[in-house]
Amino acid sequence: MGKLALAAKITHVPSMYLSELDGPHKGCRQAAIDGHKEIGRRCRELGVDTIVVFDTHWLVNSGYHVNCAPEFEGVYTSNELPHFIKNMPYAYHGNPQLGQLLADAATEAGVHTRAHDATTLALEYGTLVPMRYMNPDQHFKVVSVSALCTVHNLADSAKLGAAMRRAVEEQYDGTVAFFASGSLSHRFAQNGVADQFLHKVWSPFLETMDHEVVEMWKRGDWKTFCAMLPEYADKCHGEGFMHDTAMLLGALGWDQYTGQAEIVTPYFGSSGTGQINVILPV
Repeated sequence: MGKLALAAKITHVPSMYLSELDGPHKGCRQAAIDGHKEIGRRCRELGVDTIVVFDTHWLVNSGYHVNCAPEFEGVYTSNELPHFIKNMPYAYHGNPQLGQLLADAATEAGVHTRAHDATTLALEYGTLVPMRYMNPDQHFKVVSVSALCTVHNLADSAKLGAAMRRAVEEQYDGTVAFFASGSLSHRFAQNGVADQFLHKVWSPFLETMDHEVVEMWKRGDWKTFCAMLPEYADKCHGEGFMHDTAMLLGALGWDQYTGQAEIVTPYFGSSGTGQINVILPV
């Protein structure tokens, strides 16, 4: 019935919003913004009606959760970095029907997941930042999935991703994109030296590991990457413990996936962390 048309691992660094504003950092993240716009353009070209974001800024301590309210609207300030994202307005349409299908399918696959439609849950900036550049005209509906999972197994997140793809293809009458919204290495710069690392990765070790991972993705060596993902997520401070990445790869076939990554925004350092926009062919 339905179709997963596009899958991507994307950045959501708050300096993208800072990049819009007049001041010393204006334009500093234009490449990342342009990457988001290009991914949004491709989604339109493919007929995508809903974007599902695996959001590493939505922290949950039990179970898996889907935010599928019918509408999202507000003014957002980051509690983490209120000097980067402050008073950012947003308004998007949700998709309660799809959100419920996704949650039900994951639960049936053995990964208990709750859909929240009648809710005051707001979107987190792992969803809000990409939507600002991909979806400024509310063209796409938006569903957000919790991916900062504190006590969860990566294998369950992969199983959730696979179940959600099946739900789209077998039960949904429409076209969907899945985004893993999170960094590669995610070791923020130490307090007091953040300004020195605005465009850098925290250490040569982390940067080297990130580049090796990107090369694996480009040549389609997912067997190696999936085998090393738990240790990579741990030792390289993966954002959200890289549950977003496990969800996305679960949807694509996990270590049986053979697609070769297309780099949309080349790897860059941001406040110590390693970032990229990359499309993984479905």
